Amino acid sequence: MKPILEIENLSIDFIQYERGLRRRSLPVIRDLSLTVEAGQVVAVVGASGSGKSLLAHAILDILPYNSRREGIIRYDGEELTQERIQKLRGREIVLVPQGVNYLDPLMKVGPQLRKGSRDAQTKKKYLDALGRYGLDDAVQELYPFELSGGMARRVLIASAVAESPRLVIADEPTPGLDVSSAARILAHFRELAEGGAGVLLITHDLETALAAADRVAVFYAGETIEEAAAGDFAAEELLRHPFTQALWNAMPQHGFHPIPGAQPYPGETKEGCPFARQCGGCTEDCQTGSIPLRGFRGGLVRCLHPERVQKRNGQDG
Repeated sequence: MKPILEIENLSIDFIQYERGLRRRSLPVIRDLSLTVEAGQVVAVVGASGSGKSLLAHAILDILPYNSRREGIIRYDGEELTQERIQKLRGREIVLVPQGVNYLDPLMKVGPQLRKGSRDAQTKKKYLDALGRYGLDDAVQELYPFELSGGMARRVLIASAVAESPRLVIADEPTPGLDVSSAARILAHFRELAEGGAGVLLITHDLETALAAADRVAVFYAGETIEEAAAGDFAAEELLRHPFTQALWNAMPQHGFHPIPGAQPYPGETKEGCPFARQCGGCTEDCQTGSIPLRGFRGGLVRCLHPERVQKRNGQDG
């Protein structure tokens, strides 16, 4: 069976002008490959500025005008062209956006959800979708400014999943929600996957990702530096990249031990590993050339020396 979503060698640059008409290209995502199978929740985890939201916008073809995209994106085995995504967007492929300002401030919630339809079947469909997230019928008569941030986010999620999509792209879907509402939403993403959909969950929160995901792709400075099964996060020594291990150690239940430094800004990364200046095991060869994403111990890692990471944690290499 073909994956619902296949991304091969995706790179995104932004064209910027400086000093008059002088232009420069600012790389934000580099050589990204990712797949989402039917029945899977795949989480993309990374800090702000790592390129996570741009990945969602690239799939949906809503990148800014000054961007340049390379690489191939396939949906259900066929390339996702501009013409094709326009037919699928909002129907088979839906976005749960990060910002609640996607709602029209001048229109009540109900008409926005129904998109002009007034038949009883459509009304019931959206009423059921709202009820799934703890919102009653009265919400449809409210304007967005009358909603709390958490209510607005739940309205957006209900709008996205009411059509029974085949691919759900959820960009930071849980900030601003209480614990029970967030858990309900993550559980529903699992239900969608178990019903045959593919879910791409984009988040900065590793704990949120692990609550729902089958696989986790870790972003750093616009690159996938590791892809692992969610079960690999049960122990530090099962992980393959030093940055992924740093994320694991920074979780409260693992002692909250952050590492010094920060990921480089777009345009700051030169050759070699973008994590080199924060990595205690960095060698001279890590700082030159291109570092491929390759298979290692059942996962994928973008590191020249993952066996050293394993040895430092008591593995046999």
